[in-house]
Amino acid sequence: MVIYNLMVVDLLTRERADRIFHALADGTRRDIVVRTLQGEHSVSALARSYPMSFAAVQKHVVVLEQAGLVSKQRKGREQIVRGNVETIRRAAQLLDRLETVWRGRVDRMGEILADEP
Repeated sequence: MVIYNLMVVDLLTRERADRIFHALADGTRRDIVVRTLQGEHSVSALARSYPMSFAAVQKHVVVLEQAGLVSKQRKGREQIVRGNVETIRRAAQLLDRLETVWRGRVDRMGEILADEP
């Protein structure tokens, strides 16, 4: 099923959009996405950046990975995390389309109010 039926056929399924926006709802996860879009980081390097346990950061990375916002690759003993810009683009396109619908409704309300005697 495609989300909202807004010409998003190739953008995101409802389930995928829910996973992405759930993942982005947390400030730590948003920060991890920003960091990994700027350059790859090991999970241990990420863990040193936050006042929480390695396991907690690892759980955040798993949520981001399940949403397709980051990917992990093993290099030796480290897990390297990279941001996925394509998923960010698709989420942004969905938000742009939702904004277009919202602006259309606001414009229509303005037209209705202007037609009032």
